[in-house]
This record gives sequence, structure tokens and C-alpha cells, in this order.
Amino acid sequence: MRPGRPAPWAELPPERRHPTLDDVRAAMATAPPPHPTDREHEHVRASAVLAALYDADDEAHVVLTRRAQHLRSHRGEVSFPGGGQEPGEDLWATALREAHEEVGLDPTSVTRIGELDHLRTITSRSFIVPYVATLPGPPRLTAAPGEVELVLHVPLSELLADGVYREERWGVPPQDRPIFFFEVVGDTIWGATGAMLRNLLALITGTYDPDDRPLPWSVPSGQLRPGGST
Repeated sequence: MRPGRPAPWAELPPERRHPTLDDVRAAMATAPPPHPTDREHEHVRASAVLAALYDADDEAHVVLTRRAQHLRSHRGEVSFPGGGQEPGEDLWATALREAHEEVGLDPTSVTRIGELDHLRTITSRSFIVPYVATLPGPPRLTAAPGEVELVLHVPLSELLADGVYREERWGVPPQDRPIFFFEVVGDTIWGATGAMLRNLLALITGTYDPDDRPLPWSVPSGQLRPGGST
């Protein structure tokens, strides 16, 4: 493990680190097409997640979840609501269904505004499509006890603050890869969720590099997860 690069937004002044929902809409309206992965045409499992954002106290917040501790995999990790595609279902419908099942989000309140770069995992042979959406205001959400321990409402300004983000290089060069972390109060967000958040925040702040393509992300079974979360 070695230190990685600074945050894409590291040089931005403080006034550009408090985006509103209007800033999110404007950024997604001009965002480049999302990068697909190189395995989406194979017969692999597809998943979708929902990055739902809303304004509160004059700044944009994002909905995240802390997964239940009793789950067999990824327990205690922080993630976007989401999950696997069901037969006959398009991936946008997957994201809406999973958000409704996990946190009770009303699908009729959700407006789709964009899509982030797709990610793929190695160990589960799947790819993830992250959708970005807006909500009309702070939602009333309830964690489904079978899946979610806690619903998190995180201001984007907190994620963009100095000292919250870091990058590490894992593996032996030249096969090493960047792993992205966000240290928020009570949780470490990392892995696939960290990569998606970095992508989203870089687009919103105008610091997105189209050549900085997402890489496969996986953690071998049984590997210790920093802080117990991702």
C-alpha cells in the first residue's frame, strides 16, 4: 500500500466546495457519456445503484446506507442503495426498486439526471451502473432492517472538505490500482462506493478527467475492510 494522488478538487477554493442541487443538475447536463466496462456484453450479472441528491440548508446532500451487520457479505459497509437486476427489468428500474426496498424511497419522487462511469468487480463477475437522480426535498426514509442498519444523509460539502478524501495504491506496480477513501463521521467510505463518489464529485466540481477511467475493484473474500465499512 502506497499513498496515491490528491483529490481532483484539492486546489478548489472553499466557495466551490458547497454545491447546491442546481450545481449538480448543471454538471450532469454537460457531463460526458459514462464509460462502460469491458465486460458488459458478456453473460455476467448486472447491478444498479442510485445516487439520490436533494437540497437542505442551501446545499446538496446525498443518500447513502450502512449495510446491516448480520448480512453475509459487505456487512457494515457504506453504499448507495442498489442491487442486482431481475429478469426482464431495465437497470433504471432496478435502481428504483432497490432504493424503495432498502430505504422506502418513493419512486415517483425521483428524477433521473445522469449516469456515472460503470464499474466492474472481479470476484463476483458483475458490473455496476450508477444513476444520479434528484429529489424534491429531504426525503423521509426508513431503513429496511433486513438489509440496512442506518440511512445516511451526507452533505457534499463534507465529502469535499480537506482531509476527508485520500487515495491509496494497492498491489505491486505496475499492476497496482488506486483505492479511494472518504472519512466521514462514524464511517469509512471506500471501494466501489468511494470510486463512484469520486466520479460524482469530480463532475460536480468541474475537475473530472475523462482519461482517468474507472478500474475493476474487488476485495478478496475475508480481507479486512478498513474501519469495517466501504
